[in-house]
Amino acid sequence: MTIQPHAERQRLENQRQGKEDWRLWGPYLSERAWGTVREDYSRDGNAWEYFDHDQSRSRAYRWNEDGLGGISDKEQRLCFGLALWNGKDSILKERAFGLTGNQGNRGEDVKECYFYLDATPSHAWLHYLYKYPQSAFPYTRLIEENARRSRQDPPFGLIDSGAFAKGHYWDVEVLYAKASPEELHIRILASNRSPDEATLWLLPQLWFRNTWSWSEENTEKPCLYDIPSTSGAAWEVAAEHPTLGTYHLYGQQQADLLYTENESNGSQLWNIPNSRPYVKDAFHRYLVDGELAAVNPAREGTKFGAAHKLTIGPGQTGAIDLVLSDTPRSRPFSCQDQILVQRRAEADAFFQALRPEATVQDHRILRQALAGMIWNKQFFHYDVSAWLTGDGMTPPASRMRGRNHNWRHFKASHVISMPDAWEFPWFAAWDLAFHCAAIALIDVDFAKDQIELLLNEKYLHPNGQIPAYEWAFDDVNPPVQAMGALKVFRAERVQRGKGDIAFLKRVLHKLLLNHTWWINLHDADGMNVFEGGFLGLDNISVYDRSQSLPPGYSLKQADATGWMAMFSLELTVMALEIAIEDPAYESIAIQCYSQFLAIGNAIAGHAGACVPLWDNVDGFFKDLMVNPDGSVNRIDVFSWVGIIPLFACEVVDARLLANRTRFRTLLWEHKGGMFDGSAICACPVDTNERGEHLLSLVTASMLVKMLPRIFNEEEFFSPYGVRSVSKRHATERSVEHIPGMGKAVIRYVPGESDTGLFGGNSNWRGPVWMPTNYLLIQAIEKMHRYLGDAFTFPAPCLNGYEINLKYAANMLADRLADIFRRDESDLIPAFPIDSPHQNDPYWRDLLLFHEYFHGETGQGLGASHQTGWSGLVANLVIRRYQSDIPEFWRQQTKIEPSES
Repeated sequence: MTIQPHAERQRLENQRQGKEDWRLWGPYLSERAWGTVREDYSRDGNAWEYFDHDQSRSRAYRWNEDGLGGISDKEQRLCFGLALWNGKDSILKERAFGLTGNQGNRGEDVKECYFYLDATPSHAWLHYLYKYPQSAFPYTRLIEENARRSRQDPPFGLIDSGAFAKGHYWDVEVLYAKASPEELHIRILASNRSPDEATLWLLPQLWFRNTWSWSEENTEKPCLYDIPSTSGAAWEVAAEHPTLGTYHLYGQQQADLLYTENESNGSQLWNIPNSRPYVKDAFHRYLVDGELAAVNPAREGTKFGAAHKLTIGPGQTGAIDLVLSDTPRSRPFSCQDQILVQRRAEADAFFQALRPEATVQDHRILRQALAGMIWNKQFFHYDVSAWLTGDGMTPPASRMRGRNHNWRHFKASHVISMPDAWEFPWFAAWDLAFHCAAIALIDVDFAKDQIELLLNEKYLHPNGQIPAYEWAFDDVNPPVQAMGALKVFRAERVQRGKGDIAFLKRVLHKLLLNHTWWINLHDADGMNVFEGGFLGLDNISVYDRSQSLPPGYSLKQADATGWMAMFSLELTVMALEIAIEDPAYESIAIQCYSQFLAIGNAIAGHAGACVPLWDNVDGFFKDLMVNPDGSVNRIDVFSWVGIIPLFACEVVDARLLANRTRFRTLLWEHKGGMFDGSAICACPVDTNERGEHLLSLVTASMLVKMLPRIFNEEEFFSPYGVRSVSKRHATERSVEHIPGMGKAVIRYVPGESDTGLFGGNSNWRGPVWMPTNYLLIQAIEKMHRYLGDAFTFPAPCLNGYEINLKYAANMLADRLADIFRRDESDLIPAFPIDSPHQNDPYWRDLLLFHEYFHGETGQGLGASHQTGWSGLVANLVIRRYQSDIPEFWRQQTKIEPSES
């Protein structure tokens, strides 16, 4: 067998050229489809309680499917997943269990142990691990113990329950290896970690998403049926679908073949007769309840399971082999071993090539982070118009005025990069932009598609608003899509030697609509100082920013204004990139840069209330409360809110200014960041040795005041990154009485939230968050690119030693990556000290990428599988091995600005 070192890259190239569709099958099956907005047809909009976990085994999903370690085609017509039973559980394990937002003492929380060990972007290789207790799964105890606990207590998880004590559990692995885009080889391994022999029922399942029971679909019903097996296969099943065609599933080991329908058990759920005798929960009733008549003796249906009863000795492993193919195979398993070995080796070569010089530990972090990004690709299906109207039922009248009712145009049926396949099995607009920065490391074409998806007319509102997330499309997230687009564009240019200007044009046109929406809606006074609500930072403020203020009061937000300055600069740079090929776009660059200057003028206090958001005494940006009489109160809080304006920073190289006479003239007119006679930002007319200009909201004099505070361990700089709120607020909690708000209090809380604000399942009052830290690193690097090594500042974390910006960025990036590295005590900070991840040989190499991290210990908090934006650690690991500015930027020709 010959391993082709560039095989995975070739598959991606074939996908790009349309020669092969390697994305046809992928890990698109969610870990949870119950408890979502899409499945909620209640009167009160309580999605968690309307369709809970207990119903999920019996109730057919309307919009998308879920399963353990599963895959589907990209339209989720046909699904494959795993079901397990240890002989003791009260239910068949077909999907991950967790607590609802109301059950958990810290909001929704998955109570399972599963890991995305490996994946390649073509999905030619996928590796999943599930740890299944051999004792009865503690469903009731998990619910009751978390209900007993308060917000001051840690959540109670499956490991805490003792379910894995003394090794009495199964390691169940699922391996997928594609021989071609339409032929998948599957191996399921069950390893007995206990000292005793044990029995496991293992059911690979194949089923169709129910598209035939809903009034809006009206599709032909597909069918699964038994056919005589071929040579080398113990059994064979055919899956006929009107649009997908016919697939064949082969099994190598003998099994009890079970058939039923993927339709609701109305008798069980609603006490109404079933229209058909065979329903979704048939396999549970057959195995767990011993109801042999629950399955179809005719061996046909829309849901299939192959029940394997495995009795395995201590420390031993059992295996099941399957093949799923779009064409009949006379000897389906003849190359099974070879294909599995080859795809794994090609995955090794693919990831090794990303950073050959990286340590073994860093390679593990990089690979598992990117595997999580790939496994969190999910099929997302939601037609708001059909959902509002109802499916064969009359919805409550309140629905027409309720959640997402202004988004009737929204029609999604796509594979999207999700934050977390269980806790967040839906897209989040600002998360997705960060996902693309990580995904672009390995699959820039998929990253580009994701950027464009939310700007598609089926998603983007006609008024220009980008949908936030399914719980409230109207919510306002930070405008980071331009950041994501530029990141992806630049990544492709580095990888392929040329950027995709056509992509940039398409994105820019839609982002200009979004930019206009922001200006019209969130700049209430037309003074270029922005509001915007909570902006994804949940409880970071002294005030719930999603709530309305009393009449006459307005909150001028430093973060909203900083985000908009960043947005304007990014649009400027995008237009300049396009103008190299199409000079007409120079006018757009001028317009966007003029908007940036206007924002800089306002944030400097030369417009509106005439009070700057910049507090020169404290050297920090702060929110302002504008009162009905025009007076202003500054909100003295030190948090990400005051750091975000630093993100408005771009370096414009000489290449972008060549032949851009009008734009260069504009630069000269506002040299030194001057606007109407006042210095408002850092836009110096001078260039560095490469002829580059700095366009930045923050000046060098501001930067030298901000950075010592940011890199002070008694304020923002923790051993694991920049905290979301300064540690000074551990003691300085009371801000003062603020008109329109009352007594304002902020408290540094480094771990989980101690309040129920925004559901209480996240916390921006102390912990370390990866996305904002990532943007801070990017901004510091840009500043260094322009200012060079000569610019230094005293770093309190190094006893006041003067460091340059490159050193600062590297130090911050390393502290973030250290969350997942073993420290001098051989412990991983992301896990508790007593976690089996620290020392147990079957756990110690398994990583989880949490939603956020404790501000003092680095322990992972919140959603446990949010590789999403925490997958940015892959970018940080890679940058550790990059020592200088890329060659592309060093070769630019110096161009001076025009004075005419």
